[in-house]
Amino acid sequence: MRFDVVTLFPELFEPHLIHGITRRAYESAQVDVRLWPLRDFADGQYRRVDDRPYGGGPGMVLLAEPLERALAAVQTGRNAGFAGAEGAVQTKAPVIHFTPTGRRIDQALVREMASGPGAVLLCGRYEGIDQRVLDRHVDVELSLGDFVLSGGELPALALLDAVARLQDGVLGDAQSHQQDSFSDGLLEGPHYSRPEVLSADDGPLPIPQVLLSGHHERIARWRREQSLALTARRRPDLIAAARAANQLSAQDERFLAAFNVY
Repeated sequence: MRFDVVTLFPELFEPHLIHGITRRAYESAQVDVRLWPLRDFADGQYRRVDDRPYGGGPGMVLLAEPLERALAAVQTGRNAGFAGAEGAVQTKAPVIHFTPTGRRIDQALVREMASGPGAVLLCGRYEGIDQRVLDRHVDVELSLGDFVLSGGELPALALLDAVARLQDGVLGDAQSHQQDSFSDGLLEGPHYSRPEVLSADDGPLPIPQVLLSGHHERIARWRREQSLALTARRRPDLIAAARAANQLSAQDERFLAAFNVY
């Protein structure tokens, strides 16, 4: 899959693409990331890409014309890079704009994108982007959450990372992402490693004994209950959604009843 990123700050992406475990996805081109510096498509000596908003108000707005040229160049590049079999039809990649008013990114969306053709990621800055560009080109608007960032680069990086780690061979253990939070609709429970007993000022801190039992079924049940308990405390909305989707077993429901979650 291919991601084309239109941004004022391509240097923010480069360290992410060469460090950490997800670099495997980028090095192998399983997730092919192309960076398109917006100023390369601006006119004049100063390569200006923004101006004051019509009607007044604070902040600056990204101009339509450099964005139009950048998006046209991206599409030309994607078309030239498409090497499908004879008679194959290229799947159009969506143009994604990151904005606080967009749909919140979740694991379901990430899984969908991880098996798709990629996307064009449009990273806004300042007060926003000329609405005419959004109306003409943008297919999806996404948000990291109910807060405001200085630009779309951080959400774009988060999306790339989430998609990259779902690619085959990227994580050390193929089952790692299957146990992540939200993969089964719930939050992931706690993890423990060496030493078996941690010395602390307030006394020794042993790991839960069930993890030393070697009884895989009991361990799996303990982990499930820890996940249910954590989700019930922090995200009861996810428990309700799991119930609505019939994702909770009778054993899960008995545990939640004892946990006082109805």
